[in-house]
Amino acid sequence: MLLWLFIRPLKQHSWVEASVQTASAFEGGPGLAKRLRSWARAFISDRHALPIEMRGLDSRHSLLENEELKKILMEQLVKIGKYVRALDIVELLTDPEIQAEFGLKKTVCLSTAQVWMHELGFRWMRTPQGQYIDGHERPDVTSYRQISFLPRLAELDCNVPQYDPDNNLVSTPPPAPVCGPQNRPLLYLYHDESTFYAHDRREKRWVAPNEKAVPRKKGEGKSLMVADLICPEFGWFQSKDGERSARVIFRAGKARDGYFTNQDILDQLTTAMDICESDYPEYRFCFVLDNATTHLKRADDALSARHMSKGPTRPGNPMFGVETNVTGPDGKPVYRPDGKILKEKIRMRDARLPDGTPQSLYFTHGHPDAGVFKGMAQLLEERGFHGARQLRAECPGFKCPPLAERCCCRRLLYNQPDFREVETLVETHCHARGFEAVFLPKFHCELNPIEQCWCVAKRTYWEFPPSSLEADLEQNMVKALNAVTVQHVRKFYNRTQRFMDAYRKGLMGDGASWAAKRYSGHRTLPHNILAQFDKVRSERQKQ
Repeated sequence: MLLWLFIRPLKQHSWVEASVQTASAFEGGPGLAKRLRSWARAFISDRHALPIEMRGLDSRHSLLENEELKKILMEQLVKIGKYVRALDIVELLTDPEIQAEFGLKKTVCLSTAQVWMHELGFRWMRTPQGQYIDGHERPDVTSYRQISFLPRLAELDCNVPQYDPDNNLVSTPPPAPVCGPQNRPLLYLYHDESTFYAHDRREKRWVAPNEKAVPRKKGEGKSLMVADLICPEFGWFQSKDGERSARVIFRAGKARDGYFTNQDILDQLTTAMDICESDYPEYRFCFVLDNATTHLKRADDALSARHMSKGPTRPGNPMFGVETNVTGPDGKPVYRPDGKILKEKIRMRDARLPDGTPQSLYFTHGHPDAGVFKGMAQLLEERGFHGARQLRAECPGFKCPPLAERCCCRRLLYNQPDFREVETLVETHCHARGFEAVFLPKFHCELNPIEQCWCVAKRTYWEFPPSSLEADLEQNMVKALNAVTVQHVRKFYNRTQRFMDAYRKGLMGDGASWAAKRYSGHRTLPHNILAQFDKVRSERQKQ
């Protein structure tokens, strides 16, 4: 514009007048006019010498284009740790040494620092939540996972249909050489419980600039618990006609339906087994349950060395036995006036000697102390452990030295086959009808595909209009559960297969999570996955 005003034929302006008029058109003064004349002379001398706009949003260059400054900022922000702020960038650039090194006269404003946080890869969001690590790699947990659970699942997988990344059936078990009920294909039934709350809704969304806060209900609202089973072959497990299902909807609470007990689990498994036998006789089934205390309950009189005394019960002391809950005619626990469950003590069942003969834990009829508990030392000596009376009752905290054989009476008795191999009520109930039952390792929710089914259902549940009515809660919950398809279940099942393969190949919790995400389209992982993870981890440490 300056050059046009200076050279136009109709009404020419002097060089200074043309610059002042051009500056005025852009709301500038004499200072801008002077710079325009300087820029124009430079442009006439060199047609590539164009000025660079450095103001506000129109600026085409950022200080972050300096890789050295970007590196220093990133290093300092990482050092600050978890709760880094955009304000930290503002404060870092006030350092005289940094200003001198990069030619800065002042720091940036907070809004610019917030933009830089995005440029550096930071995002303002809720903290990402991964799998639980409390106890995930505890020695007893990893021992059960590697020695018991994974080998058992590998043995069962030979008879289980598998699915490709598109969730289509890709392999079926080969036909058995001998026909029979034990040679049928096997299907897994994964069990779990989840709770839906009336006021549970999305907490993050796009909010309009003029939107105002509105009153909301206090607390989580009424709740409903649902216990169900999924099968990779069928989705939510139900009869072929859809009329019968093992799903249980429960109103948990002392003033409502009570609490979900082991008997409720057994009743639910009974319903599922009835459906299996009537509608799917061509398959065998294995129930996979998590390691909850409710699921692991044993018979009330089951053998346990945990609270046994070393010697016989002393006169005047209460009988050694097992405290059990008193139940009413309806099968529900009976409560005391103070609100606690009423208990009663019963005798523990007989043990079994190495030769298979019964061993009573109490002195028998005719003994001077008939009916009195014998004590661990006496029980061990009857089993051939001479000198058991010289052993301590229990190592401190029951934390016995590794590989110790005769450290304490409790450990010796604890390792006896009849004490160690006591079945849970779930296992006994399933085995009695020819079904398998497997318990997941503790803290390993990533190995249960139904956990992600709950996520899909709750995401759908959030989309329904909020309501405090229990009828709406149940209706919306059922609709949300029905949004989980067979394709979802197979996808999540393949994910659990990747985790198990990672654990078999030696990866721990963080490595297994990385591998399951890296090879999301596979059921199994490469044989060199451990070396791949070590390489990635070393590269991360160098950064």
